[in-house]
Parts: sequence; structure tokens; C-alpha cells
Amino acid sequence: MARTISPTDQARVKAFLDDGNTAAEAGRWVESAKAWIEASNRGSADGANLASREAAPRLRPLADDGDAAAQAVLAGILMTLYTADALPMAVDYAQRAAEAGNAEGMRLLGFMHDRGSGVEKDERRARQLWHEAAAKGDGYAAYNLARVELNAQHKTITHAECIRLLTVAAESGIAEAAVSLGDRLSAEDRDEEALGWYVRAAELGHGGAANAAADWYRDGFGTEPDNVQALRWLLTLTSNMNLDAVHKAHHLGQAMSTEETPGLGRSSASADGSGCRGREGLRRKLGRRQPKRLRLLFPG
Repeated sequence: MARTISPTDQARVKAFLDDGNTAAEAGRWVESAKAWIEASNRGSADGANLASREAAPRLRPLADDGDAAAQAVLAGILMTLYTADALPMAVDYAQRAAEAGNAEGMRLLGFMHDRGSGVEKDERRARQLWHEAAAKGDGYAAYNLARVELNAQHKTITHAECIRLLTVAAESGIAEAAVSLGDRLSAEDRDEEALGWYVRAAELGHGGAANAAADWYRDGFGTEPDNVQALRWLLTLTSNMNLDAVHKAHHLGQAMSTEETPGLGRSSASADGSGCRGREGLRRKLGRRQPKRLRLLFPG
């Protein structure tokens, strides 16, 4: 079943599709493919089709000529948007990109080893690759590594290092990392910092974070109580028909003083309608649409 795209995600999808089209018109196929993949990750069938049917065939000559960035992006497209017969080619391009020192290639190859997709399952090798990619500034590699370490029974890095990795990931714009970082900081009673990361995640479109930010502003966790900010975040959720947010916004609006209401003219940001947690942090509730996989469109 196709994923329903929220109004907030619809705006982001359009922006990514437009960016991809602009880059494609200029012949910047790595850039266009990345933009279309971002659209696909948000539920856009157009993004998936453009990445697999338009970008992939044009990336292949670049990848075969040794362009490591093209190799990494093409490997990701082949792994996620094509059927299993494309997986050996995806592994080959990911390995070549990783050997060339490309951070995205390292991260993708690490994912393959972590899952045993096309290569031998090797969690130690996956962590090593994610370490190397994170050291080069790859936010998703940093997030993968931190998430694995935080859930591992036997830790190989310190808690402080996990917090650092989550910070790298959150600063690179990964909403789930900002939520996880907020959760960890909240558990350490670093509420002001935690609220800042929930707000950052909400700004990136994470509905659970927007809900939590509203609760925290209303109740004064990590800040002085601020009904204006609380209602602003709730209103971003009501636009996506979040009934719980509608109920909260109604009661909060009734409780607000006349001095507070003039500040509601501008919304802080927009967010989707995901669920939330309160004082204890958030549970991630983002789903990923699985696009229809395509058979290999060009010869092996």
C-alpha cells in the first residue's frame, strides 16, 4: 500500500523533485539522484521513478569511469529501488566507492555487512566502516553507529562518544538522530539541551518531536512555561489532522490569556502528524515507504 504523504512532506517532496530536475537539466546527475532519492524516501513514487529510470542509467558511465560519488549513489539506487538481481552490482559499486574513500560508499557497504545483503554478514566490519564514514562527516553513518552501540549488550565505545555521534548526525539534519539525542539528554536531566534538539527535530518535520516540544513548552520542562510556543507547535500538527493535537490545542487556547494570543501570528515551523512521548522522551514512529522495486534496466 502506498504511503499517505502529509501536507508537510508534500512540500518537501516538491522541493526535492524540483531540485533534482534543476540539477538534471544541468547534467549534475549525482546531485539530481540524491534529491530524487530524498523525495522517494518521503513516499514519492515520482522520486523513485526518476532516480531509477532517469538518474541510474546516466550515473553508470560515471561510476564505470571511477567517479566514487556516482558509484556510491548508484549502489544505493540499485540496492533499494531494484530487484535482487541488481544486488551484486550494487555491492561492486559500493565496494569501489568505499575503497576510494567515499564516505557514502563506506556507509552503504557497512549497511550491507550489517544486514548480510549481498555480502557476508559481519557486524564488526559494519561498525568499522561506519566509524570511518562518520570520521569523514557522514551523518547517517554516525547515526547508524550510535544506534547500534546504544542498543548493544556489549559496548565498544563510551556513552559520551555515542552522544557525540548523535550530535554529528543531528547537526547534519537527521530528525531521528535529534530525537534520540533529546531522549538521552533528557534522561540525564539536561532538559534545556533536550528541548533544543526536540525543536530541531520538529523543524525537520518530525511530528512526535513537535508534540513533545508543545508539551514541554506548556509544562515548563527545559524552559519557562510558554503557551504561545506550545500552541504554535500544536498548530503545525493540526494542519495534518492530528486529532490529539486538535484536542490539546483547543484546551490550551481556552486557557491562554488575552496577552498571549497576539503572539500566534507566526508558526515556528511545520511538522508531520506522528505520535510523541512526553517527559521521558520520544518513541520514533516514522515509517519508511517501500518503493516498488524495478528490474535491472541496463545490461549487467
